[in-house]
Amino acid sequence: MSMIRVLICDDQEVVRKGLQIILSHSEGIEVVGTAVDGEDGVAQAATLKPDVVLMDLKMPRLNGIHATRRIVTALPETKVVVLTTYDGDDWVFDAIRAGASGYLLKDSDGEEIVTAVREAAAGKSRLDPHIAGKILQEFNRLDHSPPATRPDDPLLEELTERELSILQLMTQGKNNQEIADALFLATGTVKNNVSTILSKLQANDRTQAVLAALRRGIVDLDD
Repeated sequence: MSMIRVLICDDQEVVRKGLQIILSHSEGIEVVGTAVDGEDGVAQAATLKPDVVLMDLKMPRLNGIHATRRIVTALPETKVVVLTTYDGDDWVFDAIRAGASGYLLKDSDGEEIVTAVREAAAGKSRLDPHIAGKILQEFNRLDHSPPATRPDDPLLEELTERELSILQLMTQGKNNQEIADALFLATGTVKNNVSTILSKLQANDRTQAVLAALRRGIVDLDD
């Protein structure tokens, strides 16, 4: 199994060192570099071409939003997992549009961070529940139109009951195996349904699908 190559980007030395210790002691993960701000992160990403970048948001010179956008534009295969201190930080909403693949709070435990890195490298997305709640609030603030829950809504007509159940579990950050266990389905069946959901919601990945569903009121975060 190939190593997951990680670049840590944070302006606080204690955070960089802490993350480096956690990740370096995790099987299959290699920390290939640490960056002190967004500009440094973009430059190092271009040189190192890591699989995953752990990205702080509030940094000098270039913040994590702009750094994320530059990295994912230049390196589509590189995934960015955002780490933020405040669950009420509005910048998290911008991180979604910038192309981040995961969103965690800095008080997440080491296991959660390692899992987020592994899932990002595997093309999956992980949303901290607090972050997801703030994202939903932001969508509600920006979009005052009624949620698309009318019977004639084409999205609701297209999504089957099983797909809606899977989509609801996706909003909770569950991976395919966890969804399969919860719904007593084969993992392959879940994988096929997720692909169909992404297609129907015109989403490029699981995070975009979840956010589209939350915005339209197809699913919620309370179930």
